[in-house]
Amino acid sequence: GGTISAEHGIGKVKLPYLQHRFSSLELQVMRAVKDSLDPAGLLAPGNLFPS
Repeated sequence: GGTISAEHGIGKVKLPYLQHRFSSLELQVMRAVKDSLDPAGLLAPGNLFPS
């Protein structure tokens, strides 16, 4: 097995492959966590989810 990222995160180049690694529900949960921790969208805007 393996994953599309190592210990340093996804990176912008690998973003298109997230949908192949995670289900839409998992991506929704990630977005919800990001939104709850950063409601103003100030931390790394547009890096993992569109702004």
